[in-house]
Amino acid sequence: MIERLREQGIRDEAVLTAMGEIPRHQFVEEALASRAYEDTALPLGFSQTISQPFIVARMIELLRSGRSGLGKTLEVGAGCGYQAAVLGRLTPEVYAVERIAPLLEKAKANLRALRQFNVRLKHADGQMGLPEAAPFDTIIVAAAAPSLPLALLQQLSPGGRIVLPIGSVEQTLHLVERTPQGFVETKLDAVRFVPLLPGTE
Repeated sequence: MIERLREQGIRDEAVLTAMGEIPRHQFVEEALASRAYEDTALPLGFSQTISQPFIVARMIELLRSGRSGLGKTLEVGAGCGYQAAVLGRLTPEVYAVERIAPLLEKAKANLRALRQFNVRLKHADGQMGLPEAAPFDTIIVAAAAPSLPLALLQQLSPGGRIVLPIGSVEQTLHLVERTPQGFVETKLDAVRFVPLLPGTE
């Protein structure tokens, strides 16, 4: 998987190392374990998916590019906990929110099994972020919003970055940086994610 990510253009060795250290097969259903290292999204149940490895690597690489590190990080859409586990290898302070309670329990169990205790998980509406722990240096969103969620932008610290997919039928990855002059937005690759839904269940 790591060699394929290199071939696909991922250059950040710290990201590649972190992804190499996390056993992706432990985060998917047993029946899908043989496909865990394919470059594809896999179903988690509850109409959710675990993102394809390239997209996880690409989003984290974008957030780290030209910076000393990720700093205090918020993940929106923890799912099974895989991306949170990768993030936890790259920064000491990770907060992850998930709106679907049974998925959150699965993420907690997965991270416990890896003894990864620097990720704090919360059952919450991802569109609202996590104001009680804000501000964040980095926010990564694993579901597509129709537009930039204002609550998340407000929780970015100065110099902070957020990467997220935006759109409904056609989705694009966006990187937004909070500068002294305001928010600077860069539109990147075409992607496909589940929608960012409001509320909790």
